[in-house]
Amino acid sequence: MHDDSAVSPQIIAFAGLPGTGKSTLAEALARASLTPVFAGDWLMGALKPYRVFDGMEDATYFALYDGLVESLAARQLMLGQSAITDSVINDETAERWGRAAAEHGGELRVIECVCSDIGLHRRRVEGRKRNIPNWHEIDWAHVEHMRETFPALTVERLTVDAGEPVEANLARVRDYLAAPKRGSRAGV
Repeated sequence: MHDDSAVSPQIIAFAGLPGTGKSTLAEALARASLTPVFAGDWLMGALKPYRVFDGMEDATYFALYDGLVESLAARQLMLGQSAITDSVINDETAERWGRAAAEHGGELRVIECVCSDIGLHRRRVEGRKRNIPNWHEIDWAHVEHMRETFPALTVERLTVDAGEPVEANLARVRDYLAAPKRGSRAGV
């Protein structure tokens, strides 16, 4: 996070399948740190009434999704401020966002959200109402499709499990963000 103790601004990317706690943690961190959070589904919901997705291929859709979130995060870095993202990403996107952060004197920190209890994960998905204007609620079949579409992340990251209490996961996230990034000069 970007505050008086931070050396550089960060893109703090909450990643993972739908229903794994990305939004919950991203929003909690945003409130505590006064850092803006950019969520891909909210951005896409804003575009849906204009029918920009009609006939769009999946690859173009995901590139648009990632590009919108990246653009807003990069703008924050240009202002010397951190940004929090809430989206599903892959290694290629994470690496591109890391380069974009570095171009603006910042760094990328990825927090992968998982839910190791499949039953809990399914209940979380089926029981939630996100109330995103112009956007759909997802079902378990969508999560299964996303699991097949997005390979597991291999980039440096912190992994938190939705089976743990939110407060415990948020504390782990804060510790991770405060620590020097592995491979950085400060961490060597």
